[in-house]
Amino acid sequence: MYLRNFLVLFAAFTLIACLKDANDAAPASAGGRLSIAEVQGNAASSPYEGRDVTLHGIVSGDFQDNDADTGSNLGGFFLQSVVADTHDDASTGIFVFDGRNPEVNVNAGDLVSVRGKVQEYFGETQLAATHVAITGKATPYAVELSLPVDGVVSTDDGDVIAALEHYEGMLVRIPQEMTVTDLYELERFGAVGLSGGRRLFQFTHLNRPDPDGYADHKQKNAARFLVLDDGQREGNVAPVRYLRRDASYNSALRVGNTVSGLVGNLRFSRGSGGQGKATWRLMPVEMPEFIASNPRPGKPQLEGRLRIASFNVLNYFSTVDDGQSVCGPENSNCRGADSVCEQARQLAKIVTAIKMMDADIVGLIELENNNSRSQADIVEALNERYGNETYRAIATGVIGDDTIRTGFIYKPATVSPAGRFAVLDSKVDSNFNDDKNRPALAQSFRENASNGVLNIVLNHFKSKGSNCEDLGDINTGDGQGNCNGVRTAAARALGRWLANDPTGNGDPDFLIIGDLNAYAAEDPLVALAEAGFRNLLQASAASSYSFVYDGQTGALDHALANRSLASQIRQTIEWHINADESTIHDYNTEHDRDPALFNADIPYRSSDHDPIIVGIDLTRN
Repeated sequence: MYLRNFLVLFAAFTLIACLKDANDAAPASAGGRLSIAEVQGNAASSPYEGRDVTLHGIVSGDFQDNDADTGSNLGGFFLQSVVADTHDDASTGIFVFDGRNPEVNVNAGDLVSVRGKVQEYFGETQLAATHVAITGKATPYAVELSLPVDGVVSTDDGDVIAALEHYEGMLVRIPQEMTVTDLYELERFGAVGLSGGRRLFQFTHLNRPDPDGYADHKQKNAARFLVLDDGQREGNVAPVRYLRRDASYNSALRVGNTVSGLVGNLRFSRGSGGQGKATWRLMPVEMPEFIASNPRPGKPQLEGRLRIASFNVLNYFSTVDDGQSVCGPENSNCRGADSVCEQARQLAKIVTAIKMMDADIVGLIELENNNSRSQADIVEALNERYGNETYRAIATGVIGDDTIRTGFIYKPATVSPAGRFAVLDSKVDSNFNDDKNRPALAQSFRENASNGVLNIVLNHFKSKGSNCEDLGDINTGDGQGNCNGVRTAAARALGRWLANDPTGNGDPDFLIIGDLNAYAAEDPLVALAEAGFRNLLQASAASSYSFVYDGQTGALDHALANRSLASQIRQTIEWHINADESTIHDYNTEHDRDPALFNADIPYRSSDHDPIIVGIDLTRN
């Protein structure tokens, strides 16, 4: 049982029962007469843990294995007191575990007497049944729950979660609108992360880094969050419960969709097989109906003669990651597709997305760092599908020592390279750490129609989850994660480099694009602002995002223009085709995934990052 030092709201209970004194418990081995609330207790674990007790109550949720209900299998059922019990803020519900082959098949509404041993399973108080008897019928009741709750607690894993112990095992109703904020566990555990109110955002997406502010932000997010589970204890169950089975283009479950009127049993669990994150999970007794409040976007429409795109392609490698091959200049482990089939699926999705972007110049991020073969794969596939010479590549070969690199492709019908590319690494500026960051790649392009020139620099800074302990650049708890110093130093070096015209064409228009692995209000973006670069998406920060991590949304990918170019920018968008989608729609084929879930002709989940597209009217020369 979990911590109970929190405030709770009480709802009125409506009872329809047909058995007199059904809530009275039979004498337990501990002596006396016990209610469910007394077994739950109000301490960190049940005061009756390890002891045999007998409890009476209503079956409020039937999740037995091997019964007529094949869609809800947790190996037991939820038992709830027949009458409201306000025993020291303890829960009046409990999960009864009766294994894979229960001796008695119960149904919701059965009045039962259960004898068994009280146990704590991954922090959840359970009754391991040794005997179950049906004694009558009653109507289960649900108590009302609304989010955010008044308090939070910390788990043994160090995560902050809502203080919902008072509702453990109980049938609850959540009448308010909830927003889908996380789909990471959908395929593996059938789980959907929900928040009360709008989706959850990363702290530094909208706020300057601050340890106290970050801690407060985590608590506020936790108070609004719970997981809608599929009611299965096995992982990778097919079909995935909350996916629509029709062929509607906008039927996909996406982050930002909404649902109201949820009814289910609340449990503290790690999910299927005890392998997920320990948190509060709602096991539904009624099938929820999701509203497509955030429908899939169509082909991007934006102003400007030229379109410039930044697109993280999620480790597209021309070398298949078969477990034996090595990749990159230092013979590192390969990434990306694990088979030729997966590689073909990945490439097809990338090509579809680029075609729909219809960008004149695309900066590709997370390409295999080889002799431009990975980049050439994309160009050849685009040209084979959409016409010869539609795109060409800036052939750089290997850049730096990392396993991945960046690269440009462009439409020769609209733009032409203006000179050679240039690279920013630690040889150019010792403060740019290319042992951590990927080298920055700059290329100037000339618009064929106007003769105007644009200088673009493509970037991929070190990630927040990387290890920079060797530099003392650790997570300081202010919301910026690991390696913030490395990223900030890279941003400052980038500003200095661009001030010296690295491609040497003399044109003053500079555009910075790429995956900076920093949210909009973090130090690297401040450093670039101080260098004279304006974030082109900052004005609409609440809706401008490119990535969802740990159920929180933010922008890791950015487009920034200097003053000379800013007046020529017509529109900038983040095309939300990836971050809001479940991984179940990507190129992977593991877990015997249903082939019907993959469609190469639509761009959704072609990567994990959303592309940025900038529309520009270059000044004519």
